Amino acid sequence: MTTKTDNLTTIASRVLTPLGLEVLDVQLQNPGRHPTLLVRIDRLDEQPVGVEDLEAASRAFGAELDALDPIKEEYRLELESPGSKRPLTRARHFERMLGLLARVRGEGHAFTAPIKAVDGEQVTFDVLGQDITLTAGQFQGNLAEFPPEHR
Repeated sequence: MTTKTDNLTTIASRVLTPLGLEVLDVQLQNPGRHPTLLVRIDRLDEQPVGVEDLEAASRAFGAELDALDPIKEEYRLELESPGSKRPLTRARHFERMLGLLARVRGEGHAFTAPIKAVDGEQVTFDVLGQDITLTAGQFQGNLAEFPPEHR
């Protein structure tokens, strides 16, 4: 069964990928009251997300939402760069952040540890001196430490 968020993620990806943007996270917050549709994006070329990117994404995605009307009630659309809340979902996301702390939940694990290595889809973390290797996309990962410069 597809959830509303999954449908919104599919729509966002279809509209934003041709603009050179990657949809990292879609959340429908406060459903039923004063809903906010929050979309976190990154650039596919891995350059920093700029105001121009956010404006273009907002215009394009907003127009598609207006046409399709997947959220019947009034809502607010917010687009943002991932910043310190960066979700890490693909192996390349972890590879870009090697050495930084990641918060990991899933596959029977819950820890915050440095990203040690990436080999294909396998991501290895140094958890108190012990290597734990998990498959990217099979667990929830978020950056727990903001890098001093863009990566």
